[in-house]
Amino acid sequence: MIKYIGYCRKSTDEKDKQILSIDAQIAELKEFAKNQNLEILEFVCESRTAKTTGRPLFNKMLDRIEKGEADGILSWHPFVSIVSC
Repeated sequence: MIKYIGYCRKSTDEKDKQILSIDAQIAELKEFAKNQNLEILEFVCESRTAKTTGRPLFNKMLDRIEKGEADGILSWHPFVSIVSC
């Protein structure tokens, strides 16, 4: 089974552009994973402004994928997206 890390992000300065809260994103991803028989190892959540460069938790998540600890990222979007590496 492919192992995913769930990634949730909420902008701190564009609240009107991203409708779902982080908790709501997690709930949606859990439901999607259950329906698709996907394994989510853990959730990585960031609340950051898009105006500041860099996302440290996202970069750590990519490092874990490169090390083979997970196979891909599952993130919420109005149309849920799956990215496998």
